[in-house]
Amino acid sequence: MKICFWGNVSHSIMGRTPGGGELQIALLAKSLAMAGNEVVIIDPEGKEDFVSEDGIKVITVKGWEKGLWMLRTLTHRLPQFYSLLKEQNADIYYCRIRDFRHILVYRAARKVKAKFILALASDLDILSFRMRCKHSYLTQRGDLWTLFNGIFIEILYPFLLHKADVVFTQHIGQKAILDKWNINSIVNPNLFDLKAFQNHENPVRNEFAYVGSLAKRKGFVQFFELVKKCPQYKFKVIGQPRDRAGFLYFEKLKFYDNVTLLGRLDHSETIKHIANSKALISTSPMEGFPNIFIESWACGVPVLSLHVNPGSVFEKENLGYFANGSLDDLIQKLSFYNSSYEINHEAMTYVENTHSLNQKKISEIKKIFQKLFQTNVS
Repeated sequence: MKICFWGNVSHSIMGRTPGGGELQIALLAKSLAMAGNEVVIIDPEGKEDFVSEDGIKVITVKGWEKGLWMLRTLTHRLPQFYSLLKEQNADIYYCRIRDFRHILVYRAARKVKAKFILALASDLDILSFRMRCKHSYLTQRGDLWTLFNGIFIEILYPFLLHKADVVFTQHIGQKAILDKWNINSIVNPNLFDLKAFQNHENPVRNEFAYVGSLAKRKGFVQFFELVKKCPQYKFKVIGQPRDRAGFLYFEKLKFYDNVTLLGRLDHSETIKHIANSKALISTSPMEGFPNIFIESWACGVPVLSLHVNPGSVFEKENLGYFANGSLDDLIQKLSFYNSSYEINHEAMTYVENTHSLNQKKISEIKKIFQKLFQTNVS
């Protein structure tokens, strides 16, 4: 089979991840290449074509920066992107992360009689417009492109959900919503490359960790409230401010003696700090299935989550605590993790069985794509 992906994925292929969605595209592409498939990724923002060590072919869109600034999207970028998609003549086309350009991928797939997969990257992808306004659009400053993409994706995304040959969900909660809409979907959990993960022996766990974008839409204001109410505990913050609220509360935290502000760190350093933490704290109001949760569990470190509970995983596995939106409950739970404890092997086992990019998982993914491909050619 030939599978075509697209997105700003070059950096993820080379181990420098710009975001969680891009990382998941890269890992899925890697798993399919390891299973013996021909895999190509079109990266409009890439600098040069190359083939990765795993055999993934990365192609850039030539002339992406040509044309007049206000007009080149219509005159150059979209036409060339669409032509390149059709040229691949792939058996399956895959899209992830909300973008109106998915419509071109869908049209290219239909043009060459291929299958089209749409993958969810967040619960917001299938929640109401009001929820997206509350947790996304109204919580971040956007430029003209953000506005343009937002308007068109709101129009096109429901169409793509219903026209996709299958929708990949991150957890059963998302699938349950799509089942009500009679949309064909399967649960394809986020992947985690355990082989590239460094074990951290004899961790020193004196602090709670907060990791991610320091922004209102990521719940950084609620994290500040938690810190203010908990002077008896130590915290470390990894990330940089992303909006006005992020800058405001980042500056306020500088006056708290129980908080260490580490700024933005590379991925390996971030994982090292998580491994040397009592627990990972998440106050984000809305996610899909956060990669940082999986990385924390792979370290044997529990997650204490204020709002996010993907697929009710906290009730099903011994992975930490879900506070169901109650900051006071989350604060009370900190005391449970204030004393020393053994590494949570259940969390590590959960990652190995559910998310790890091992041979079993590669075989499962291969079967999913083979089944879709067979319906395509039958």
